[in-house]
Amino acid sequence: MAQQKREDVRNLAIIAHVDHGKTTLVDAMLWQSGIFRDNQAVADRVMDSIDLEREKGITIMAKNTAINYRGVHINIVDTPGHADFGGEVERTLKMVDGVLLLVDASEGPLPQTRFVLRKAFEAGLDPIVVINKIDRPDARISEVVNEVYDLFIDLDATEEQLEFPILYANARAGRCRREMDGEDGGTLEPLFEEILRSVPPPVYDAETPLQMQFNTLDYDDYVGRLAIGRIFNGRLRKAQEVALCRRDGTLEPVKVTLLYGYEGLRRIEIAEAGPGDIVAVAGIEEVNIGETLTDREDPRPLPPILIDEPTIAMMMSINDSPFSGRDGKHVTSRKLKERLEKEILTNVSIRVEPTDSPEIFKVSGRGELQLAILIEMMRREGYEISVGKPEVITRRIDGQIHEPMEMLIIDCPEDFIGVVTQKMGSRKGRMMKMVNHGSGRVRMEFRLPSRGLIGFRSEFLTDTKGTGILNHLFEGWDPWHGDIPHRLTGVLVADRTGRTTAYAIEGLQPRGELFIAPGEEVYEGMVVGENARSNDLDVNITREKKLTNMRASGSDDTIRLVPPRIMNLEQALEFISDDELVEVTPRAIRLRKRILAANRRK
Repeated sequence: MAQQKREDVRNLAIIAHVDHGKTTLVDAMLWQSGIFRDNQAVADRVMDSIDLEREKGITIMAKNTAINYRGVHINIVDTPGHADFGGEVERTLKMVDGVLLLVDASEGPLPQTRFVLRKAFEAGLDPIVVINKIDRPDARISEVVNEVYDLFIDLDATEEQLEFPILYANARAGRCRREMDGEDGGTLEPLFEEILRSVPPPVYDAETPLQMQFNTLDYDDYVGRLAIGRIFNGRLRKAQEVALCRRDGTLEPVKVTLLYGYEGLRRIEIAEAGPGDIVAVAGIEEVNIGETLTDREDPRPLPPILIDEPTIAMMMSINDSPFSGRDGKHVTSRKLKERLEKEILTNVSIRVEPTDSPEIFKVSGRGELQLAILIEMMRREGYEISVGKPEVITRRIDGQIHEPMEMLIIDCPEDFIGVVTQKMGSRKGRMMKMVNHGSGRVRMEFRLPSRGLIGFRSEFLTDTKGTGILNHLFEGWDPWHGDIPHRLTGVLVADRTGRTTAYAIEGLQPRGELFIAPGEEVYEGMVVGENARSNDLDVNITREKKLTNMRASGSDDTIRLVPPRIMNLEQALEFISDDELVEVTPRAIRLRKRILAANRRK
């Protein structure tokens, strides 16, 4: 074994909780490394390239970028913080040799950081810790540093991993310093220096033939499918004849038509790449995550990457309501099928299966947030779809039905312990641990079935008045835990097509909570409100006031309406029952019964 190092390359992943500023930090690093021209127009948070990522402020897809500093090519991989996109995280960490942990100077290390960090320690990666947002008025820097040490010890970090360097940064201003109250030079220079010092250069064996493992897939309209990964050993050239080692162990001869490297956010065509480089390969049509590109004469596959199994499934079908085709461009099942097939080309943790009906597809994913993001993206692209209630995926083990379990980590003010534990009890959750630091906030860990989480997020935010934080991780399979009660109330259903009137709505207000304002169009079978009782009720919400020439005192009193409850996509998916659908179009989200005609529903 002739072990050698490549001193001109470093591979680094950035780990941070949602909204701790990692995308902002990468922006500053790109600017200060001179990747952009001085007069180039660049959007803020340039790594969040999907509109939804910018709006929700979360990273959904893992992405790569690269900067050059003093002749060293630093590849930076952005990791998503949400466990729903956990499929992205595990693969990302295979590509890198070190991690940069970014922690908010006020909030400290939050549960989501823990998920990615545990994976990083399992992979044996050494961290650099950056305390960000040190300019916040409520920053508590020294306490946060102690919390980071506690977290590392809690995750069984090794002695070497506990001797991590700490830097203090203000990513928005692009400044960084080594001492808590020292001077900074107004740049991120200390961070670049630390990356070169602490992140080990890629190590390779000079005698081993080509080994490259694919971690991410992308799609380009011109060259087709792109497989992105890291070269572990050997060299790869454009137009080279190589072998693709599949997951089942079979070998397939393939040819690399084009090879791309990264510079800033652009992919640039390169002639060849060596060990430690992160590159994109074009020319291989059928390729999956975790497969190895290797030498034809001497194939040596790397161990495949395992990805978390999907836990939640939902039925997606075309929109067949009376208002179908009004807003969207794509309304046929053929278009829907094409779009879902395109999604699984790049998104590994989503699966699409056909059903008995050619118009209905079963889509499975890691959590309802991930599926809601997919639906939201399709809606923006002009698709009209109907979506059924999310269901949990079960499997049979030794003749017994097992269901997926989740570890739920909740961080909330201590006033809300009672309401949270009560909700968890009804959802079959079991408390595993509770920590109270005496700072007014508590951290609780529960183990519960995945289906207990459906609809919990929005309830939890209401219960904790928006101050609680929750995160969940997949925890294996357990025997079926029995029934979990869903919505206990019925719904109010429109019994005819027309426009809603204030007069009719006022008459229905005592019956329950309405979802619709006056002047909106409805159709028969559309859900217009939540009944206060447990049964469904057909109502006439388009009734108009009859005009007569009789007048009585009080007949013309002003109508007082309660504002309707407007639901977003996640809330609508959580609300519906088995016999209801969410109709999603580019302009509207409506709830409806599966069978629209009232006489057939009975």
